[in-house]
Amino acid sequence: MKHIAAVQAVVTATPVDGEPSAAELDAIEREMPVIQAEVELLDVQISLLDQPPSELGAQRLRRACRKVLAARTALANQAGMGDAA
Repeated sequence: MKHIAAVQAVVTATPVDGEPSAAELDAIEREMPVIQAEVELLDVQISLLDQPPSELGAQRLRRACRKVLAARTALANQAGMGDAA
């Protein structure tokens, strides 16, 4: 009769730390302005859900959208400069 068993050495050969690496933390730090701008945009969108349409609400939404676009542009330009260097 053959015994079937999991080989523990293979399953646990590479322990998973669970913590982000330094490179991943750097990438998150570079993207933080975009993340914050997107959170602000989402906050504005949520706040406008239960309000009647108004010019002030539209201005807040446009401002938040422009902030997201500016943050994404800055990140793309930063990545572009990193490739050229």
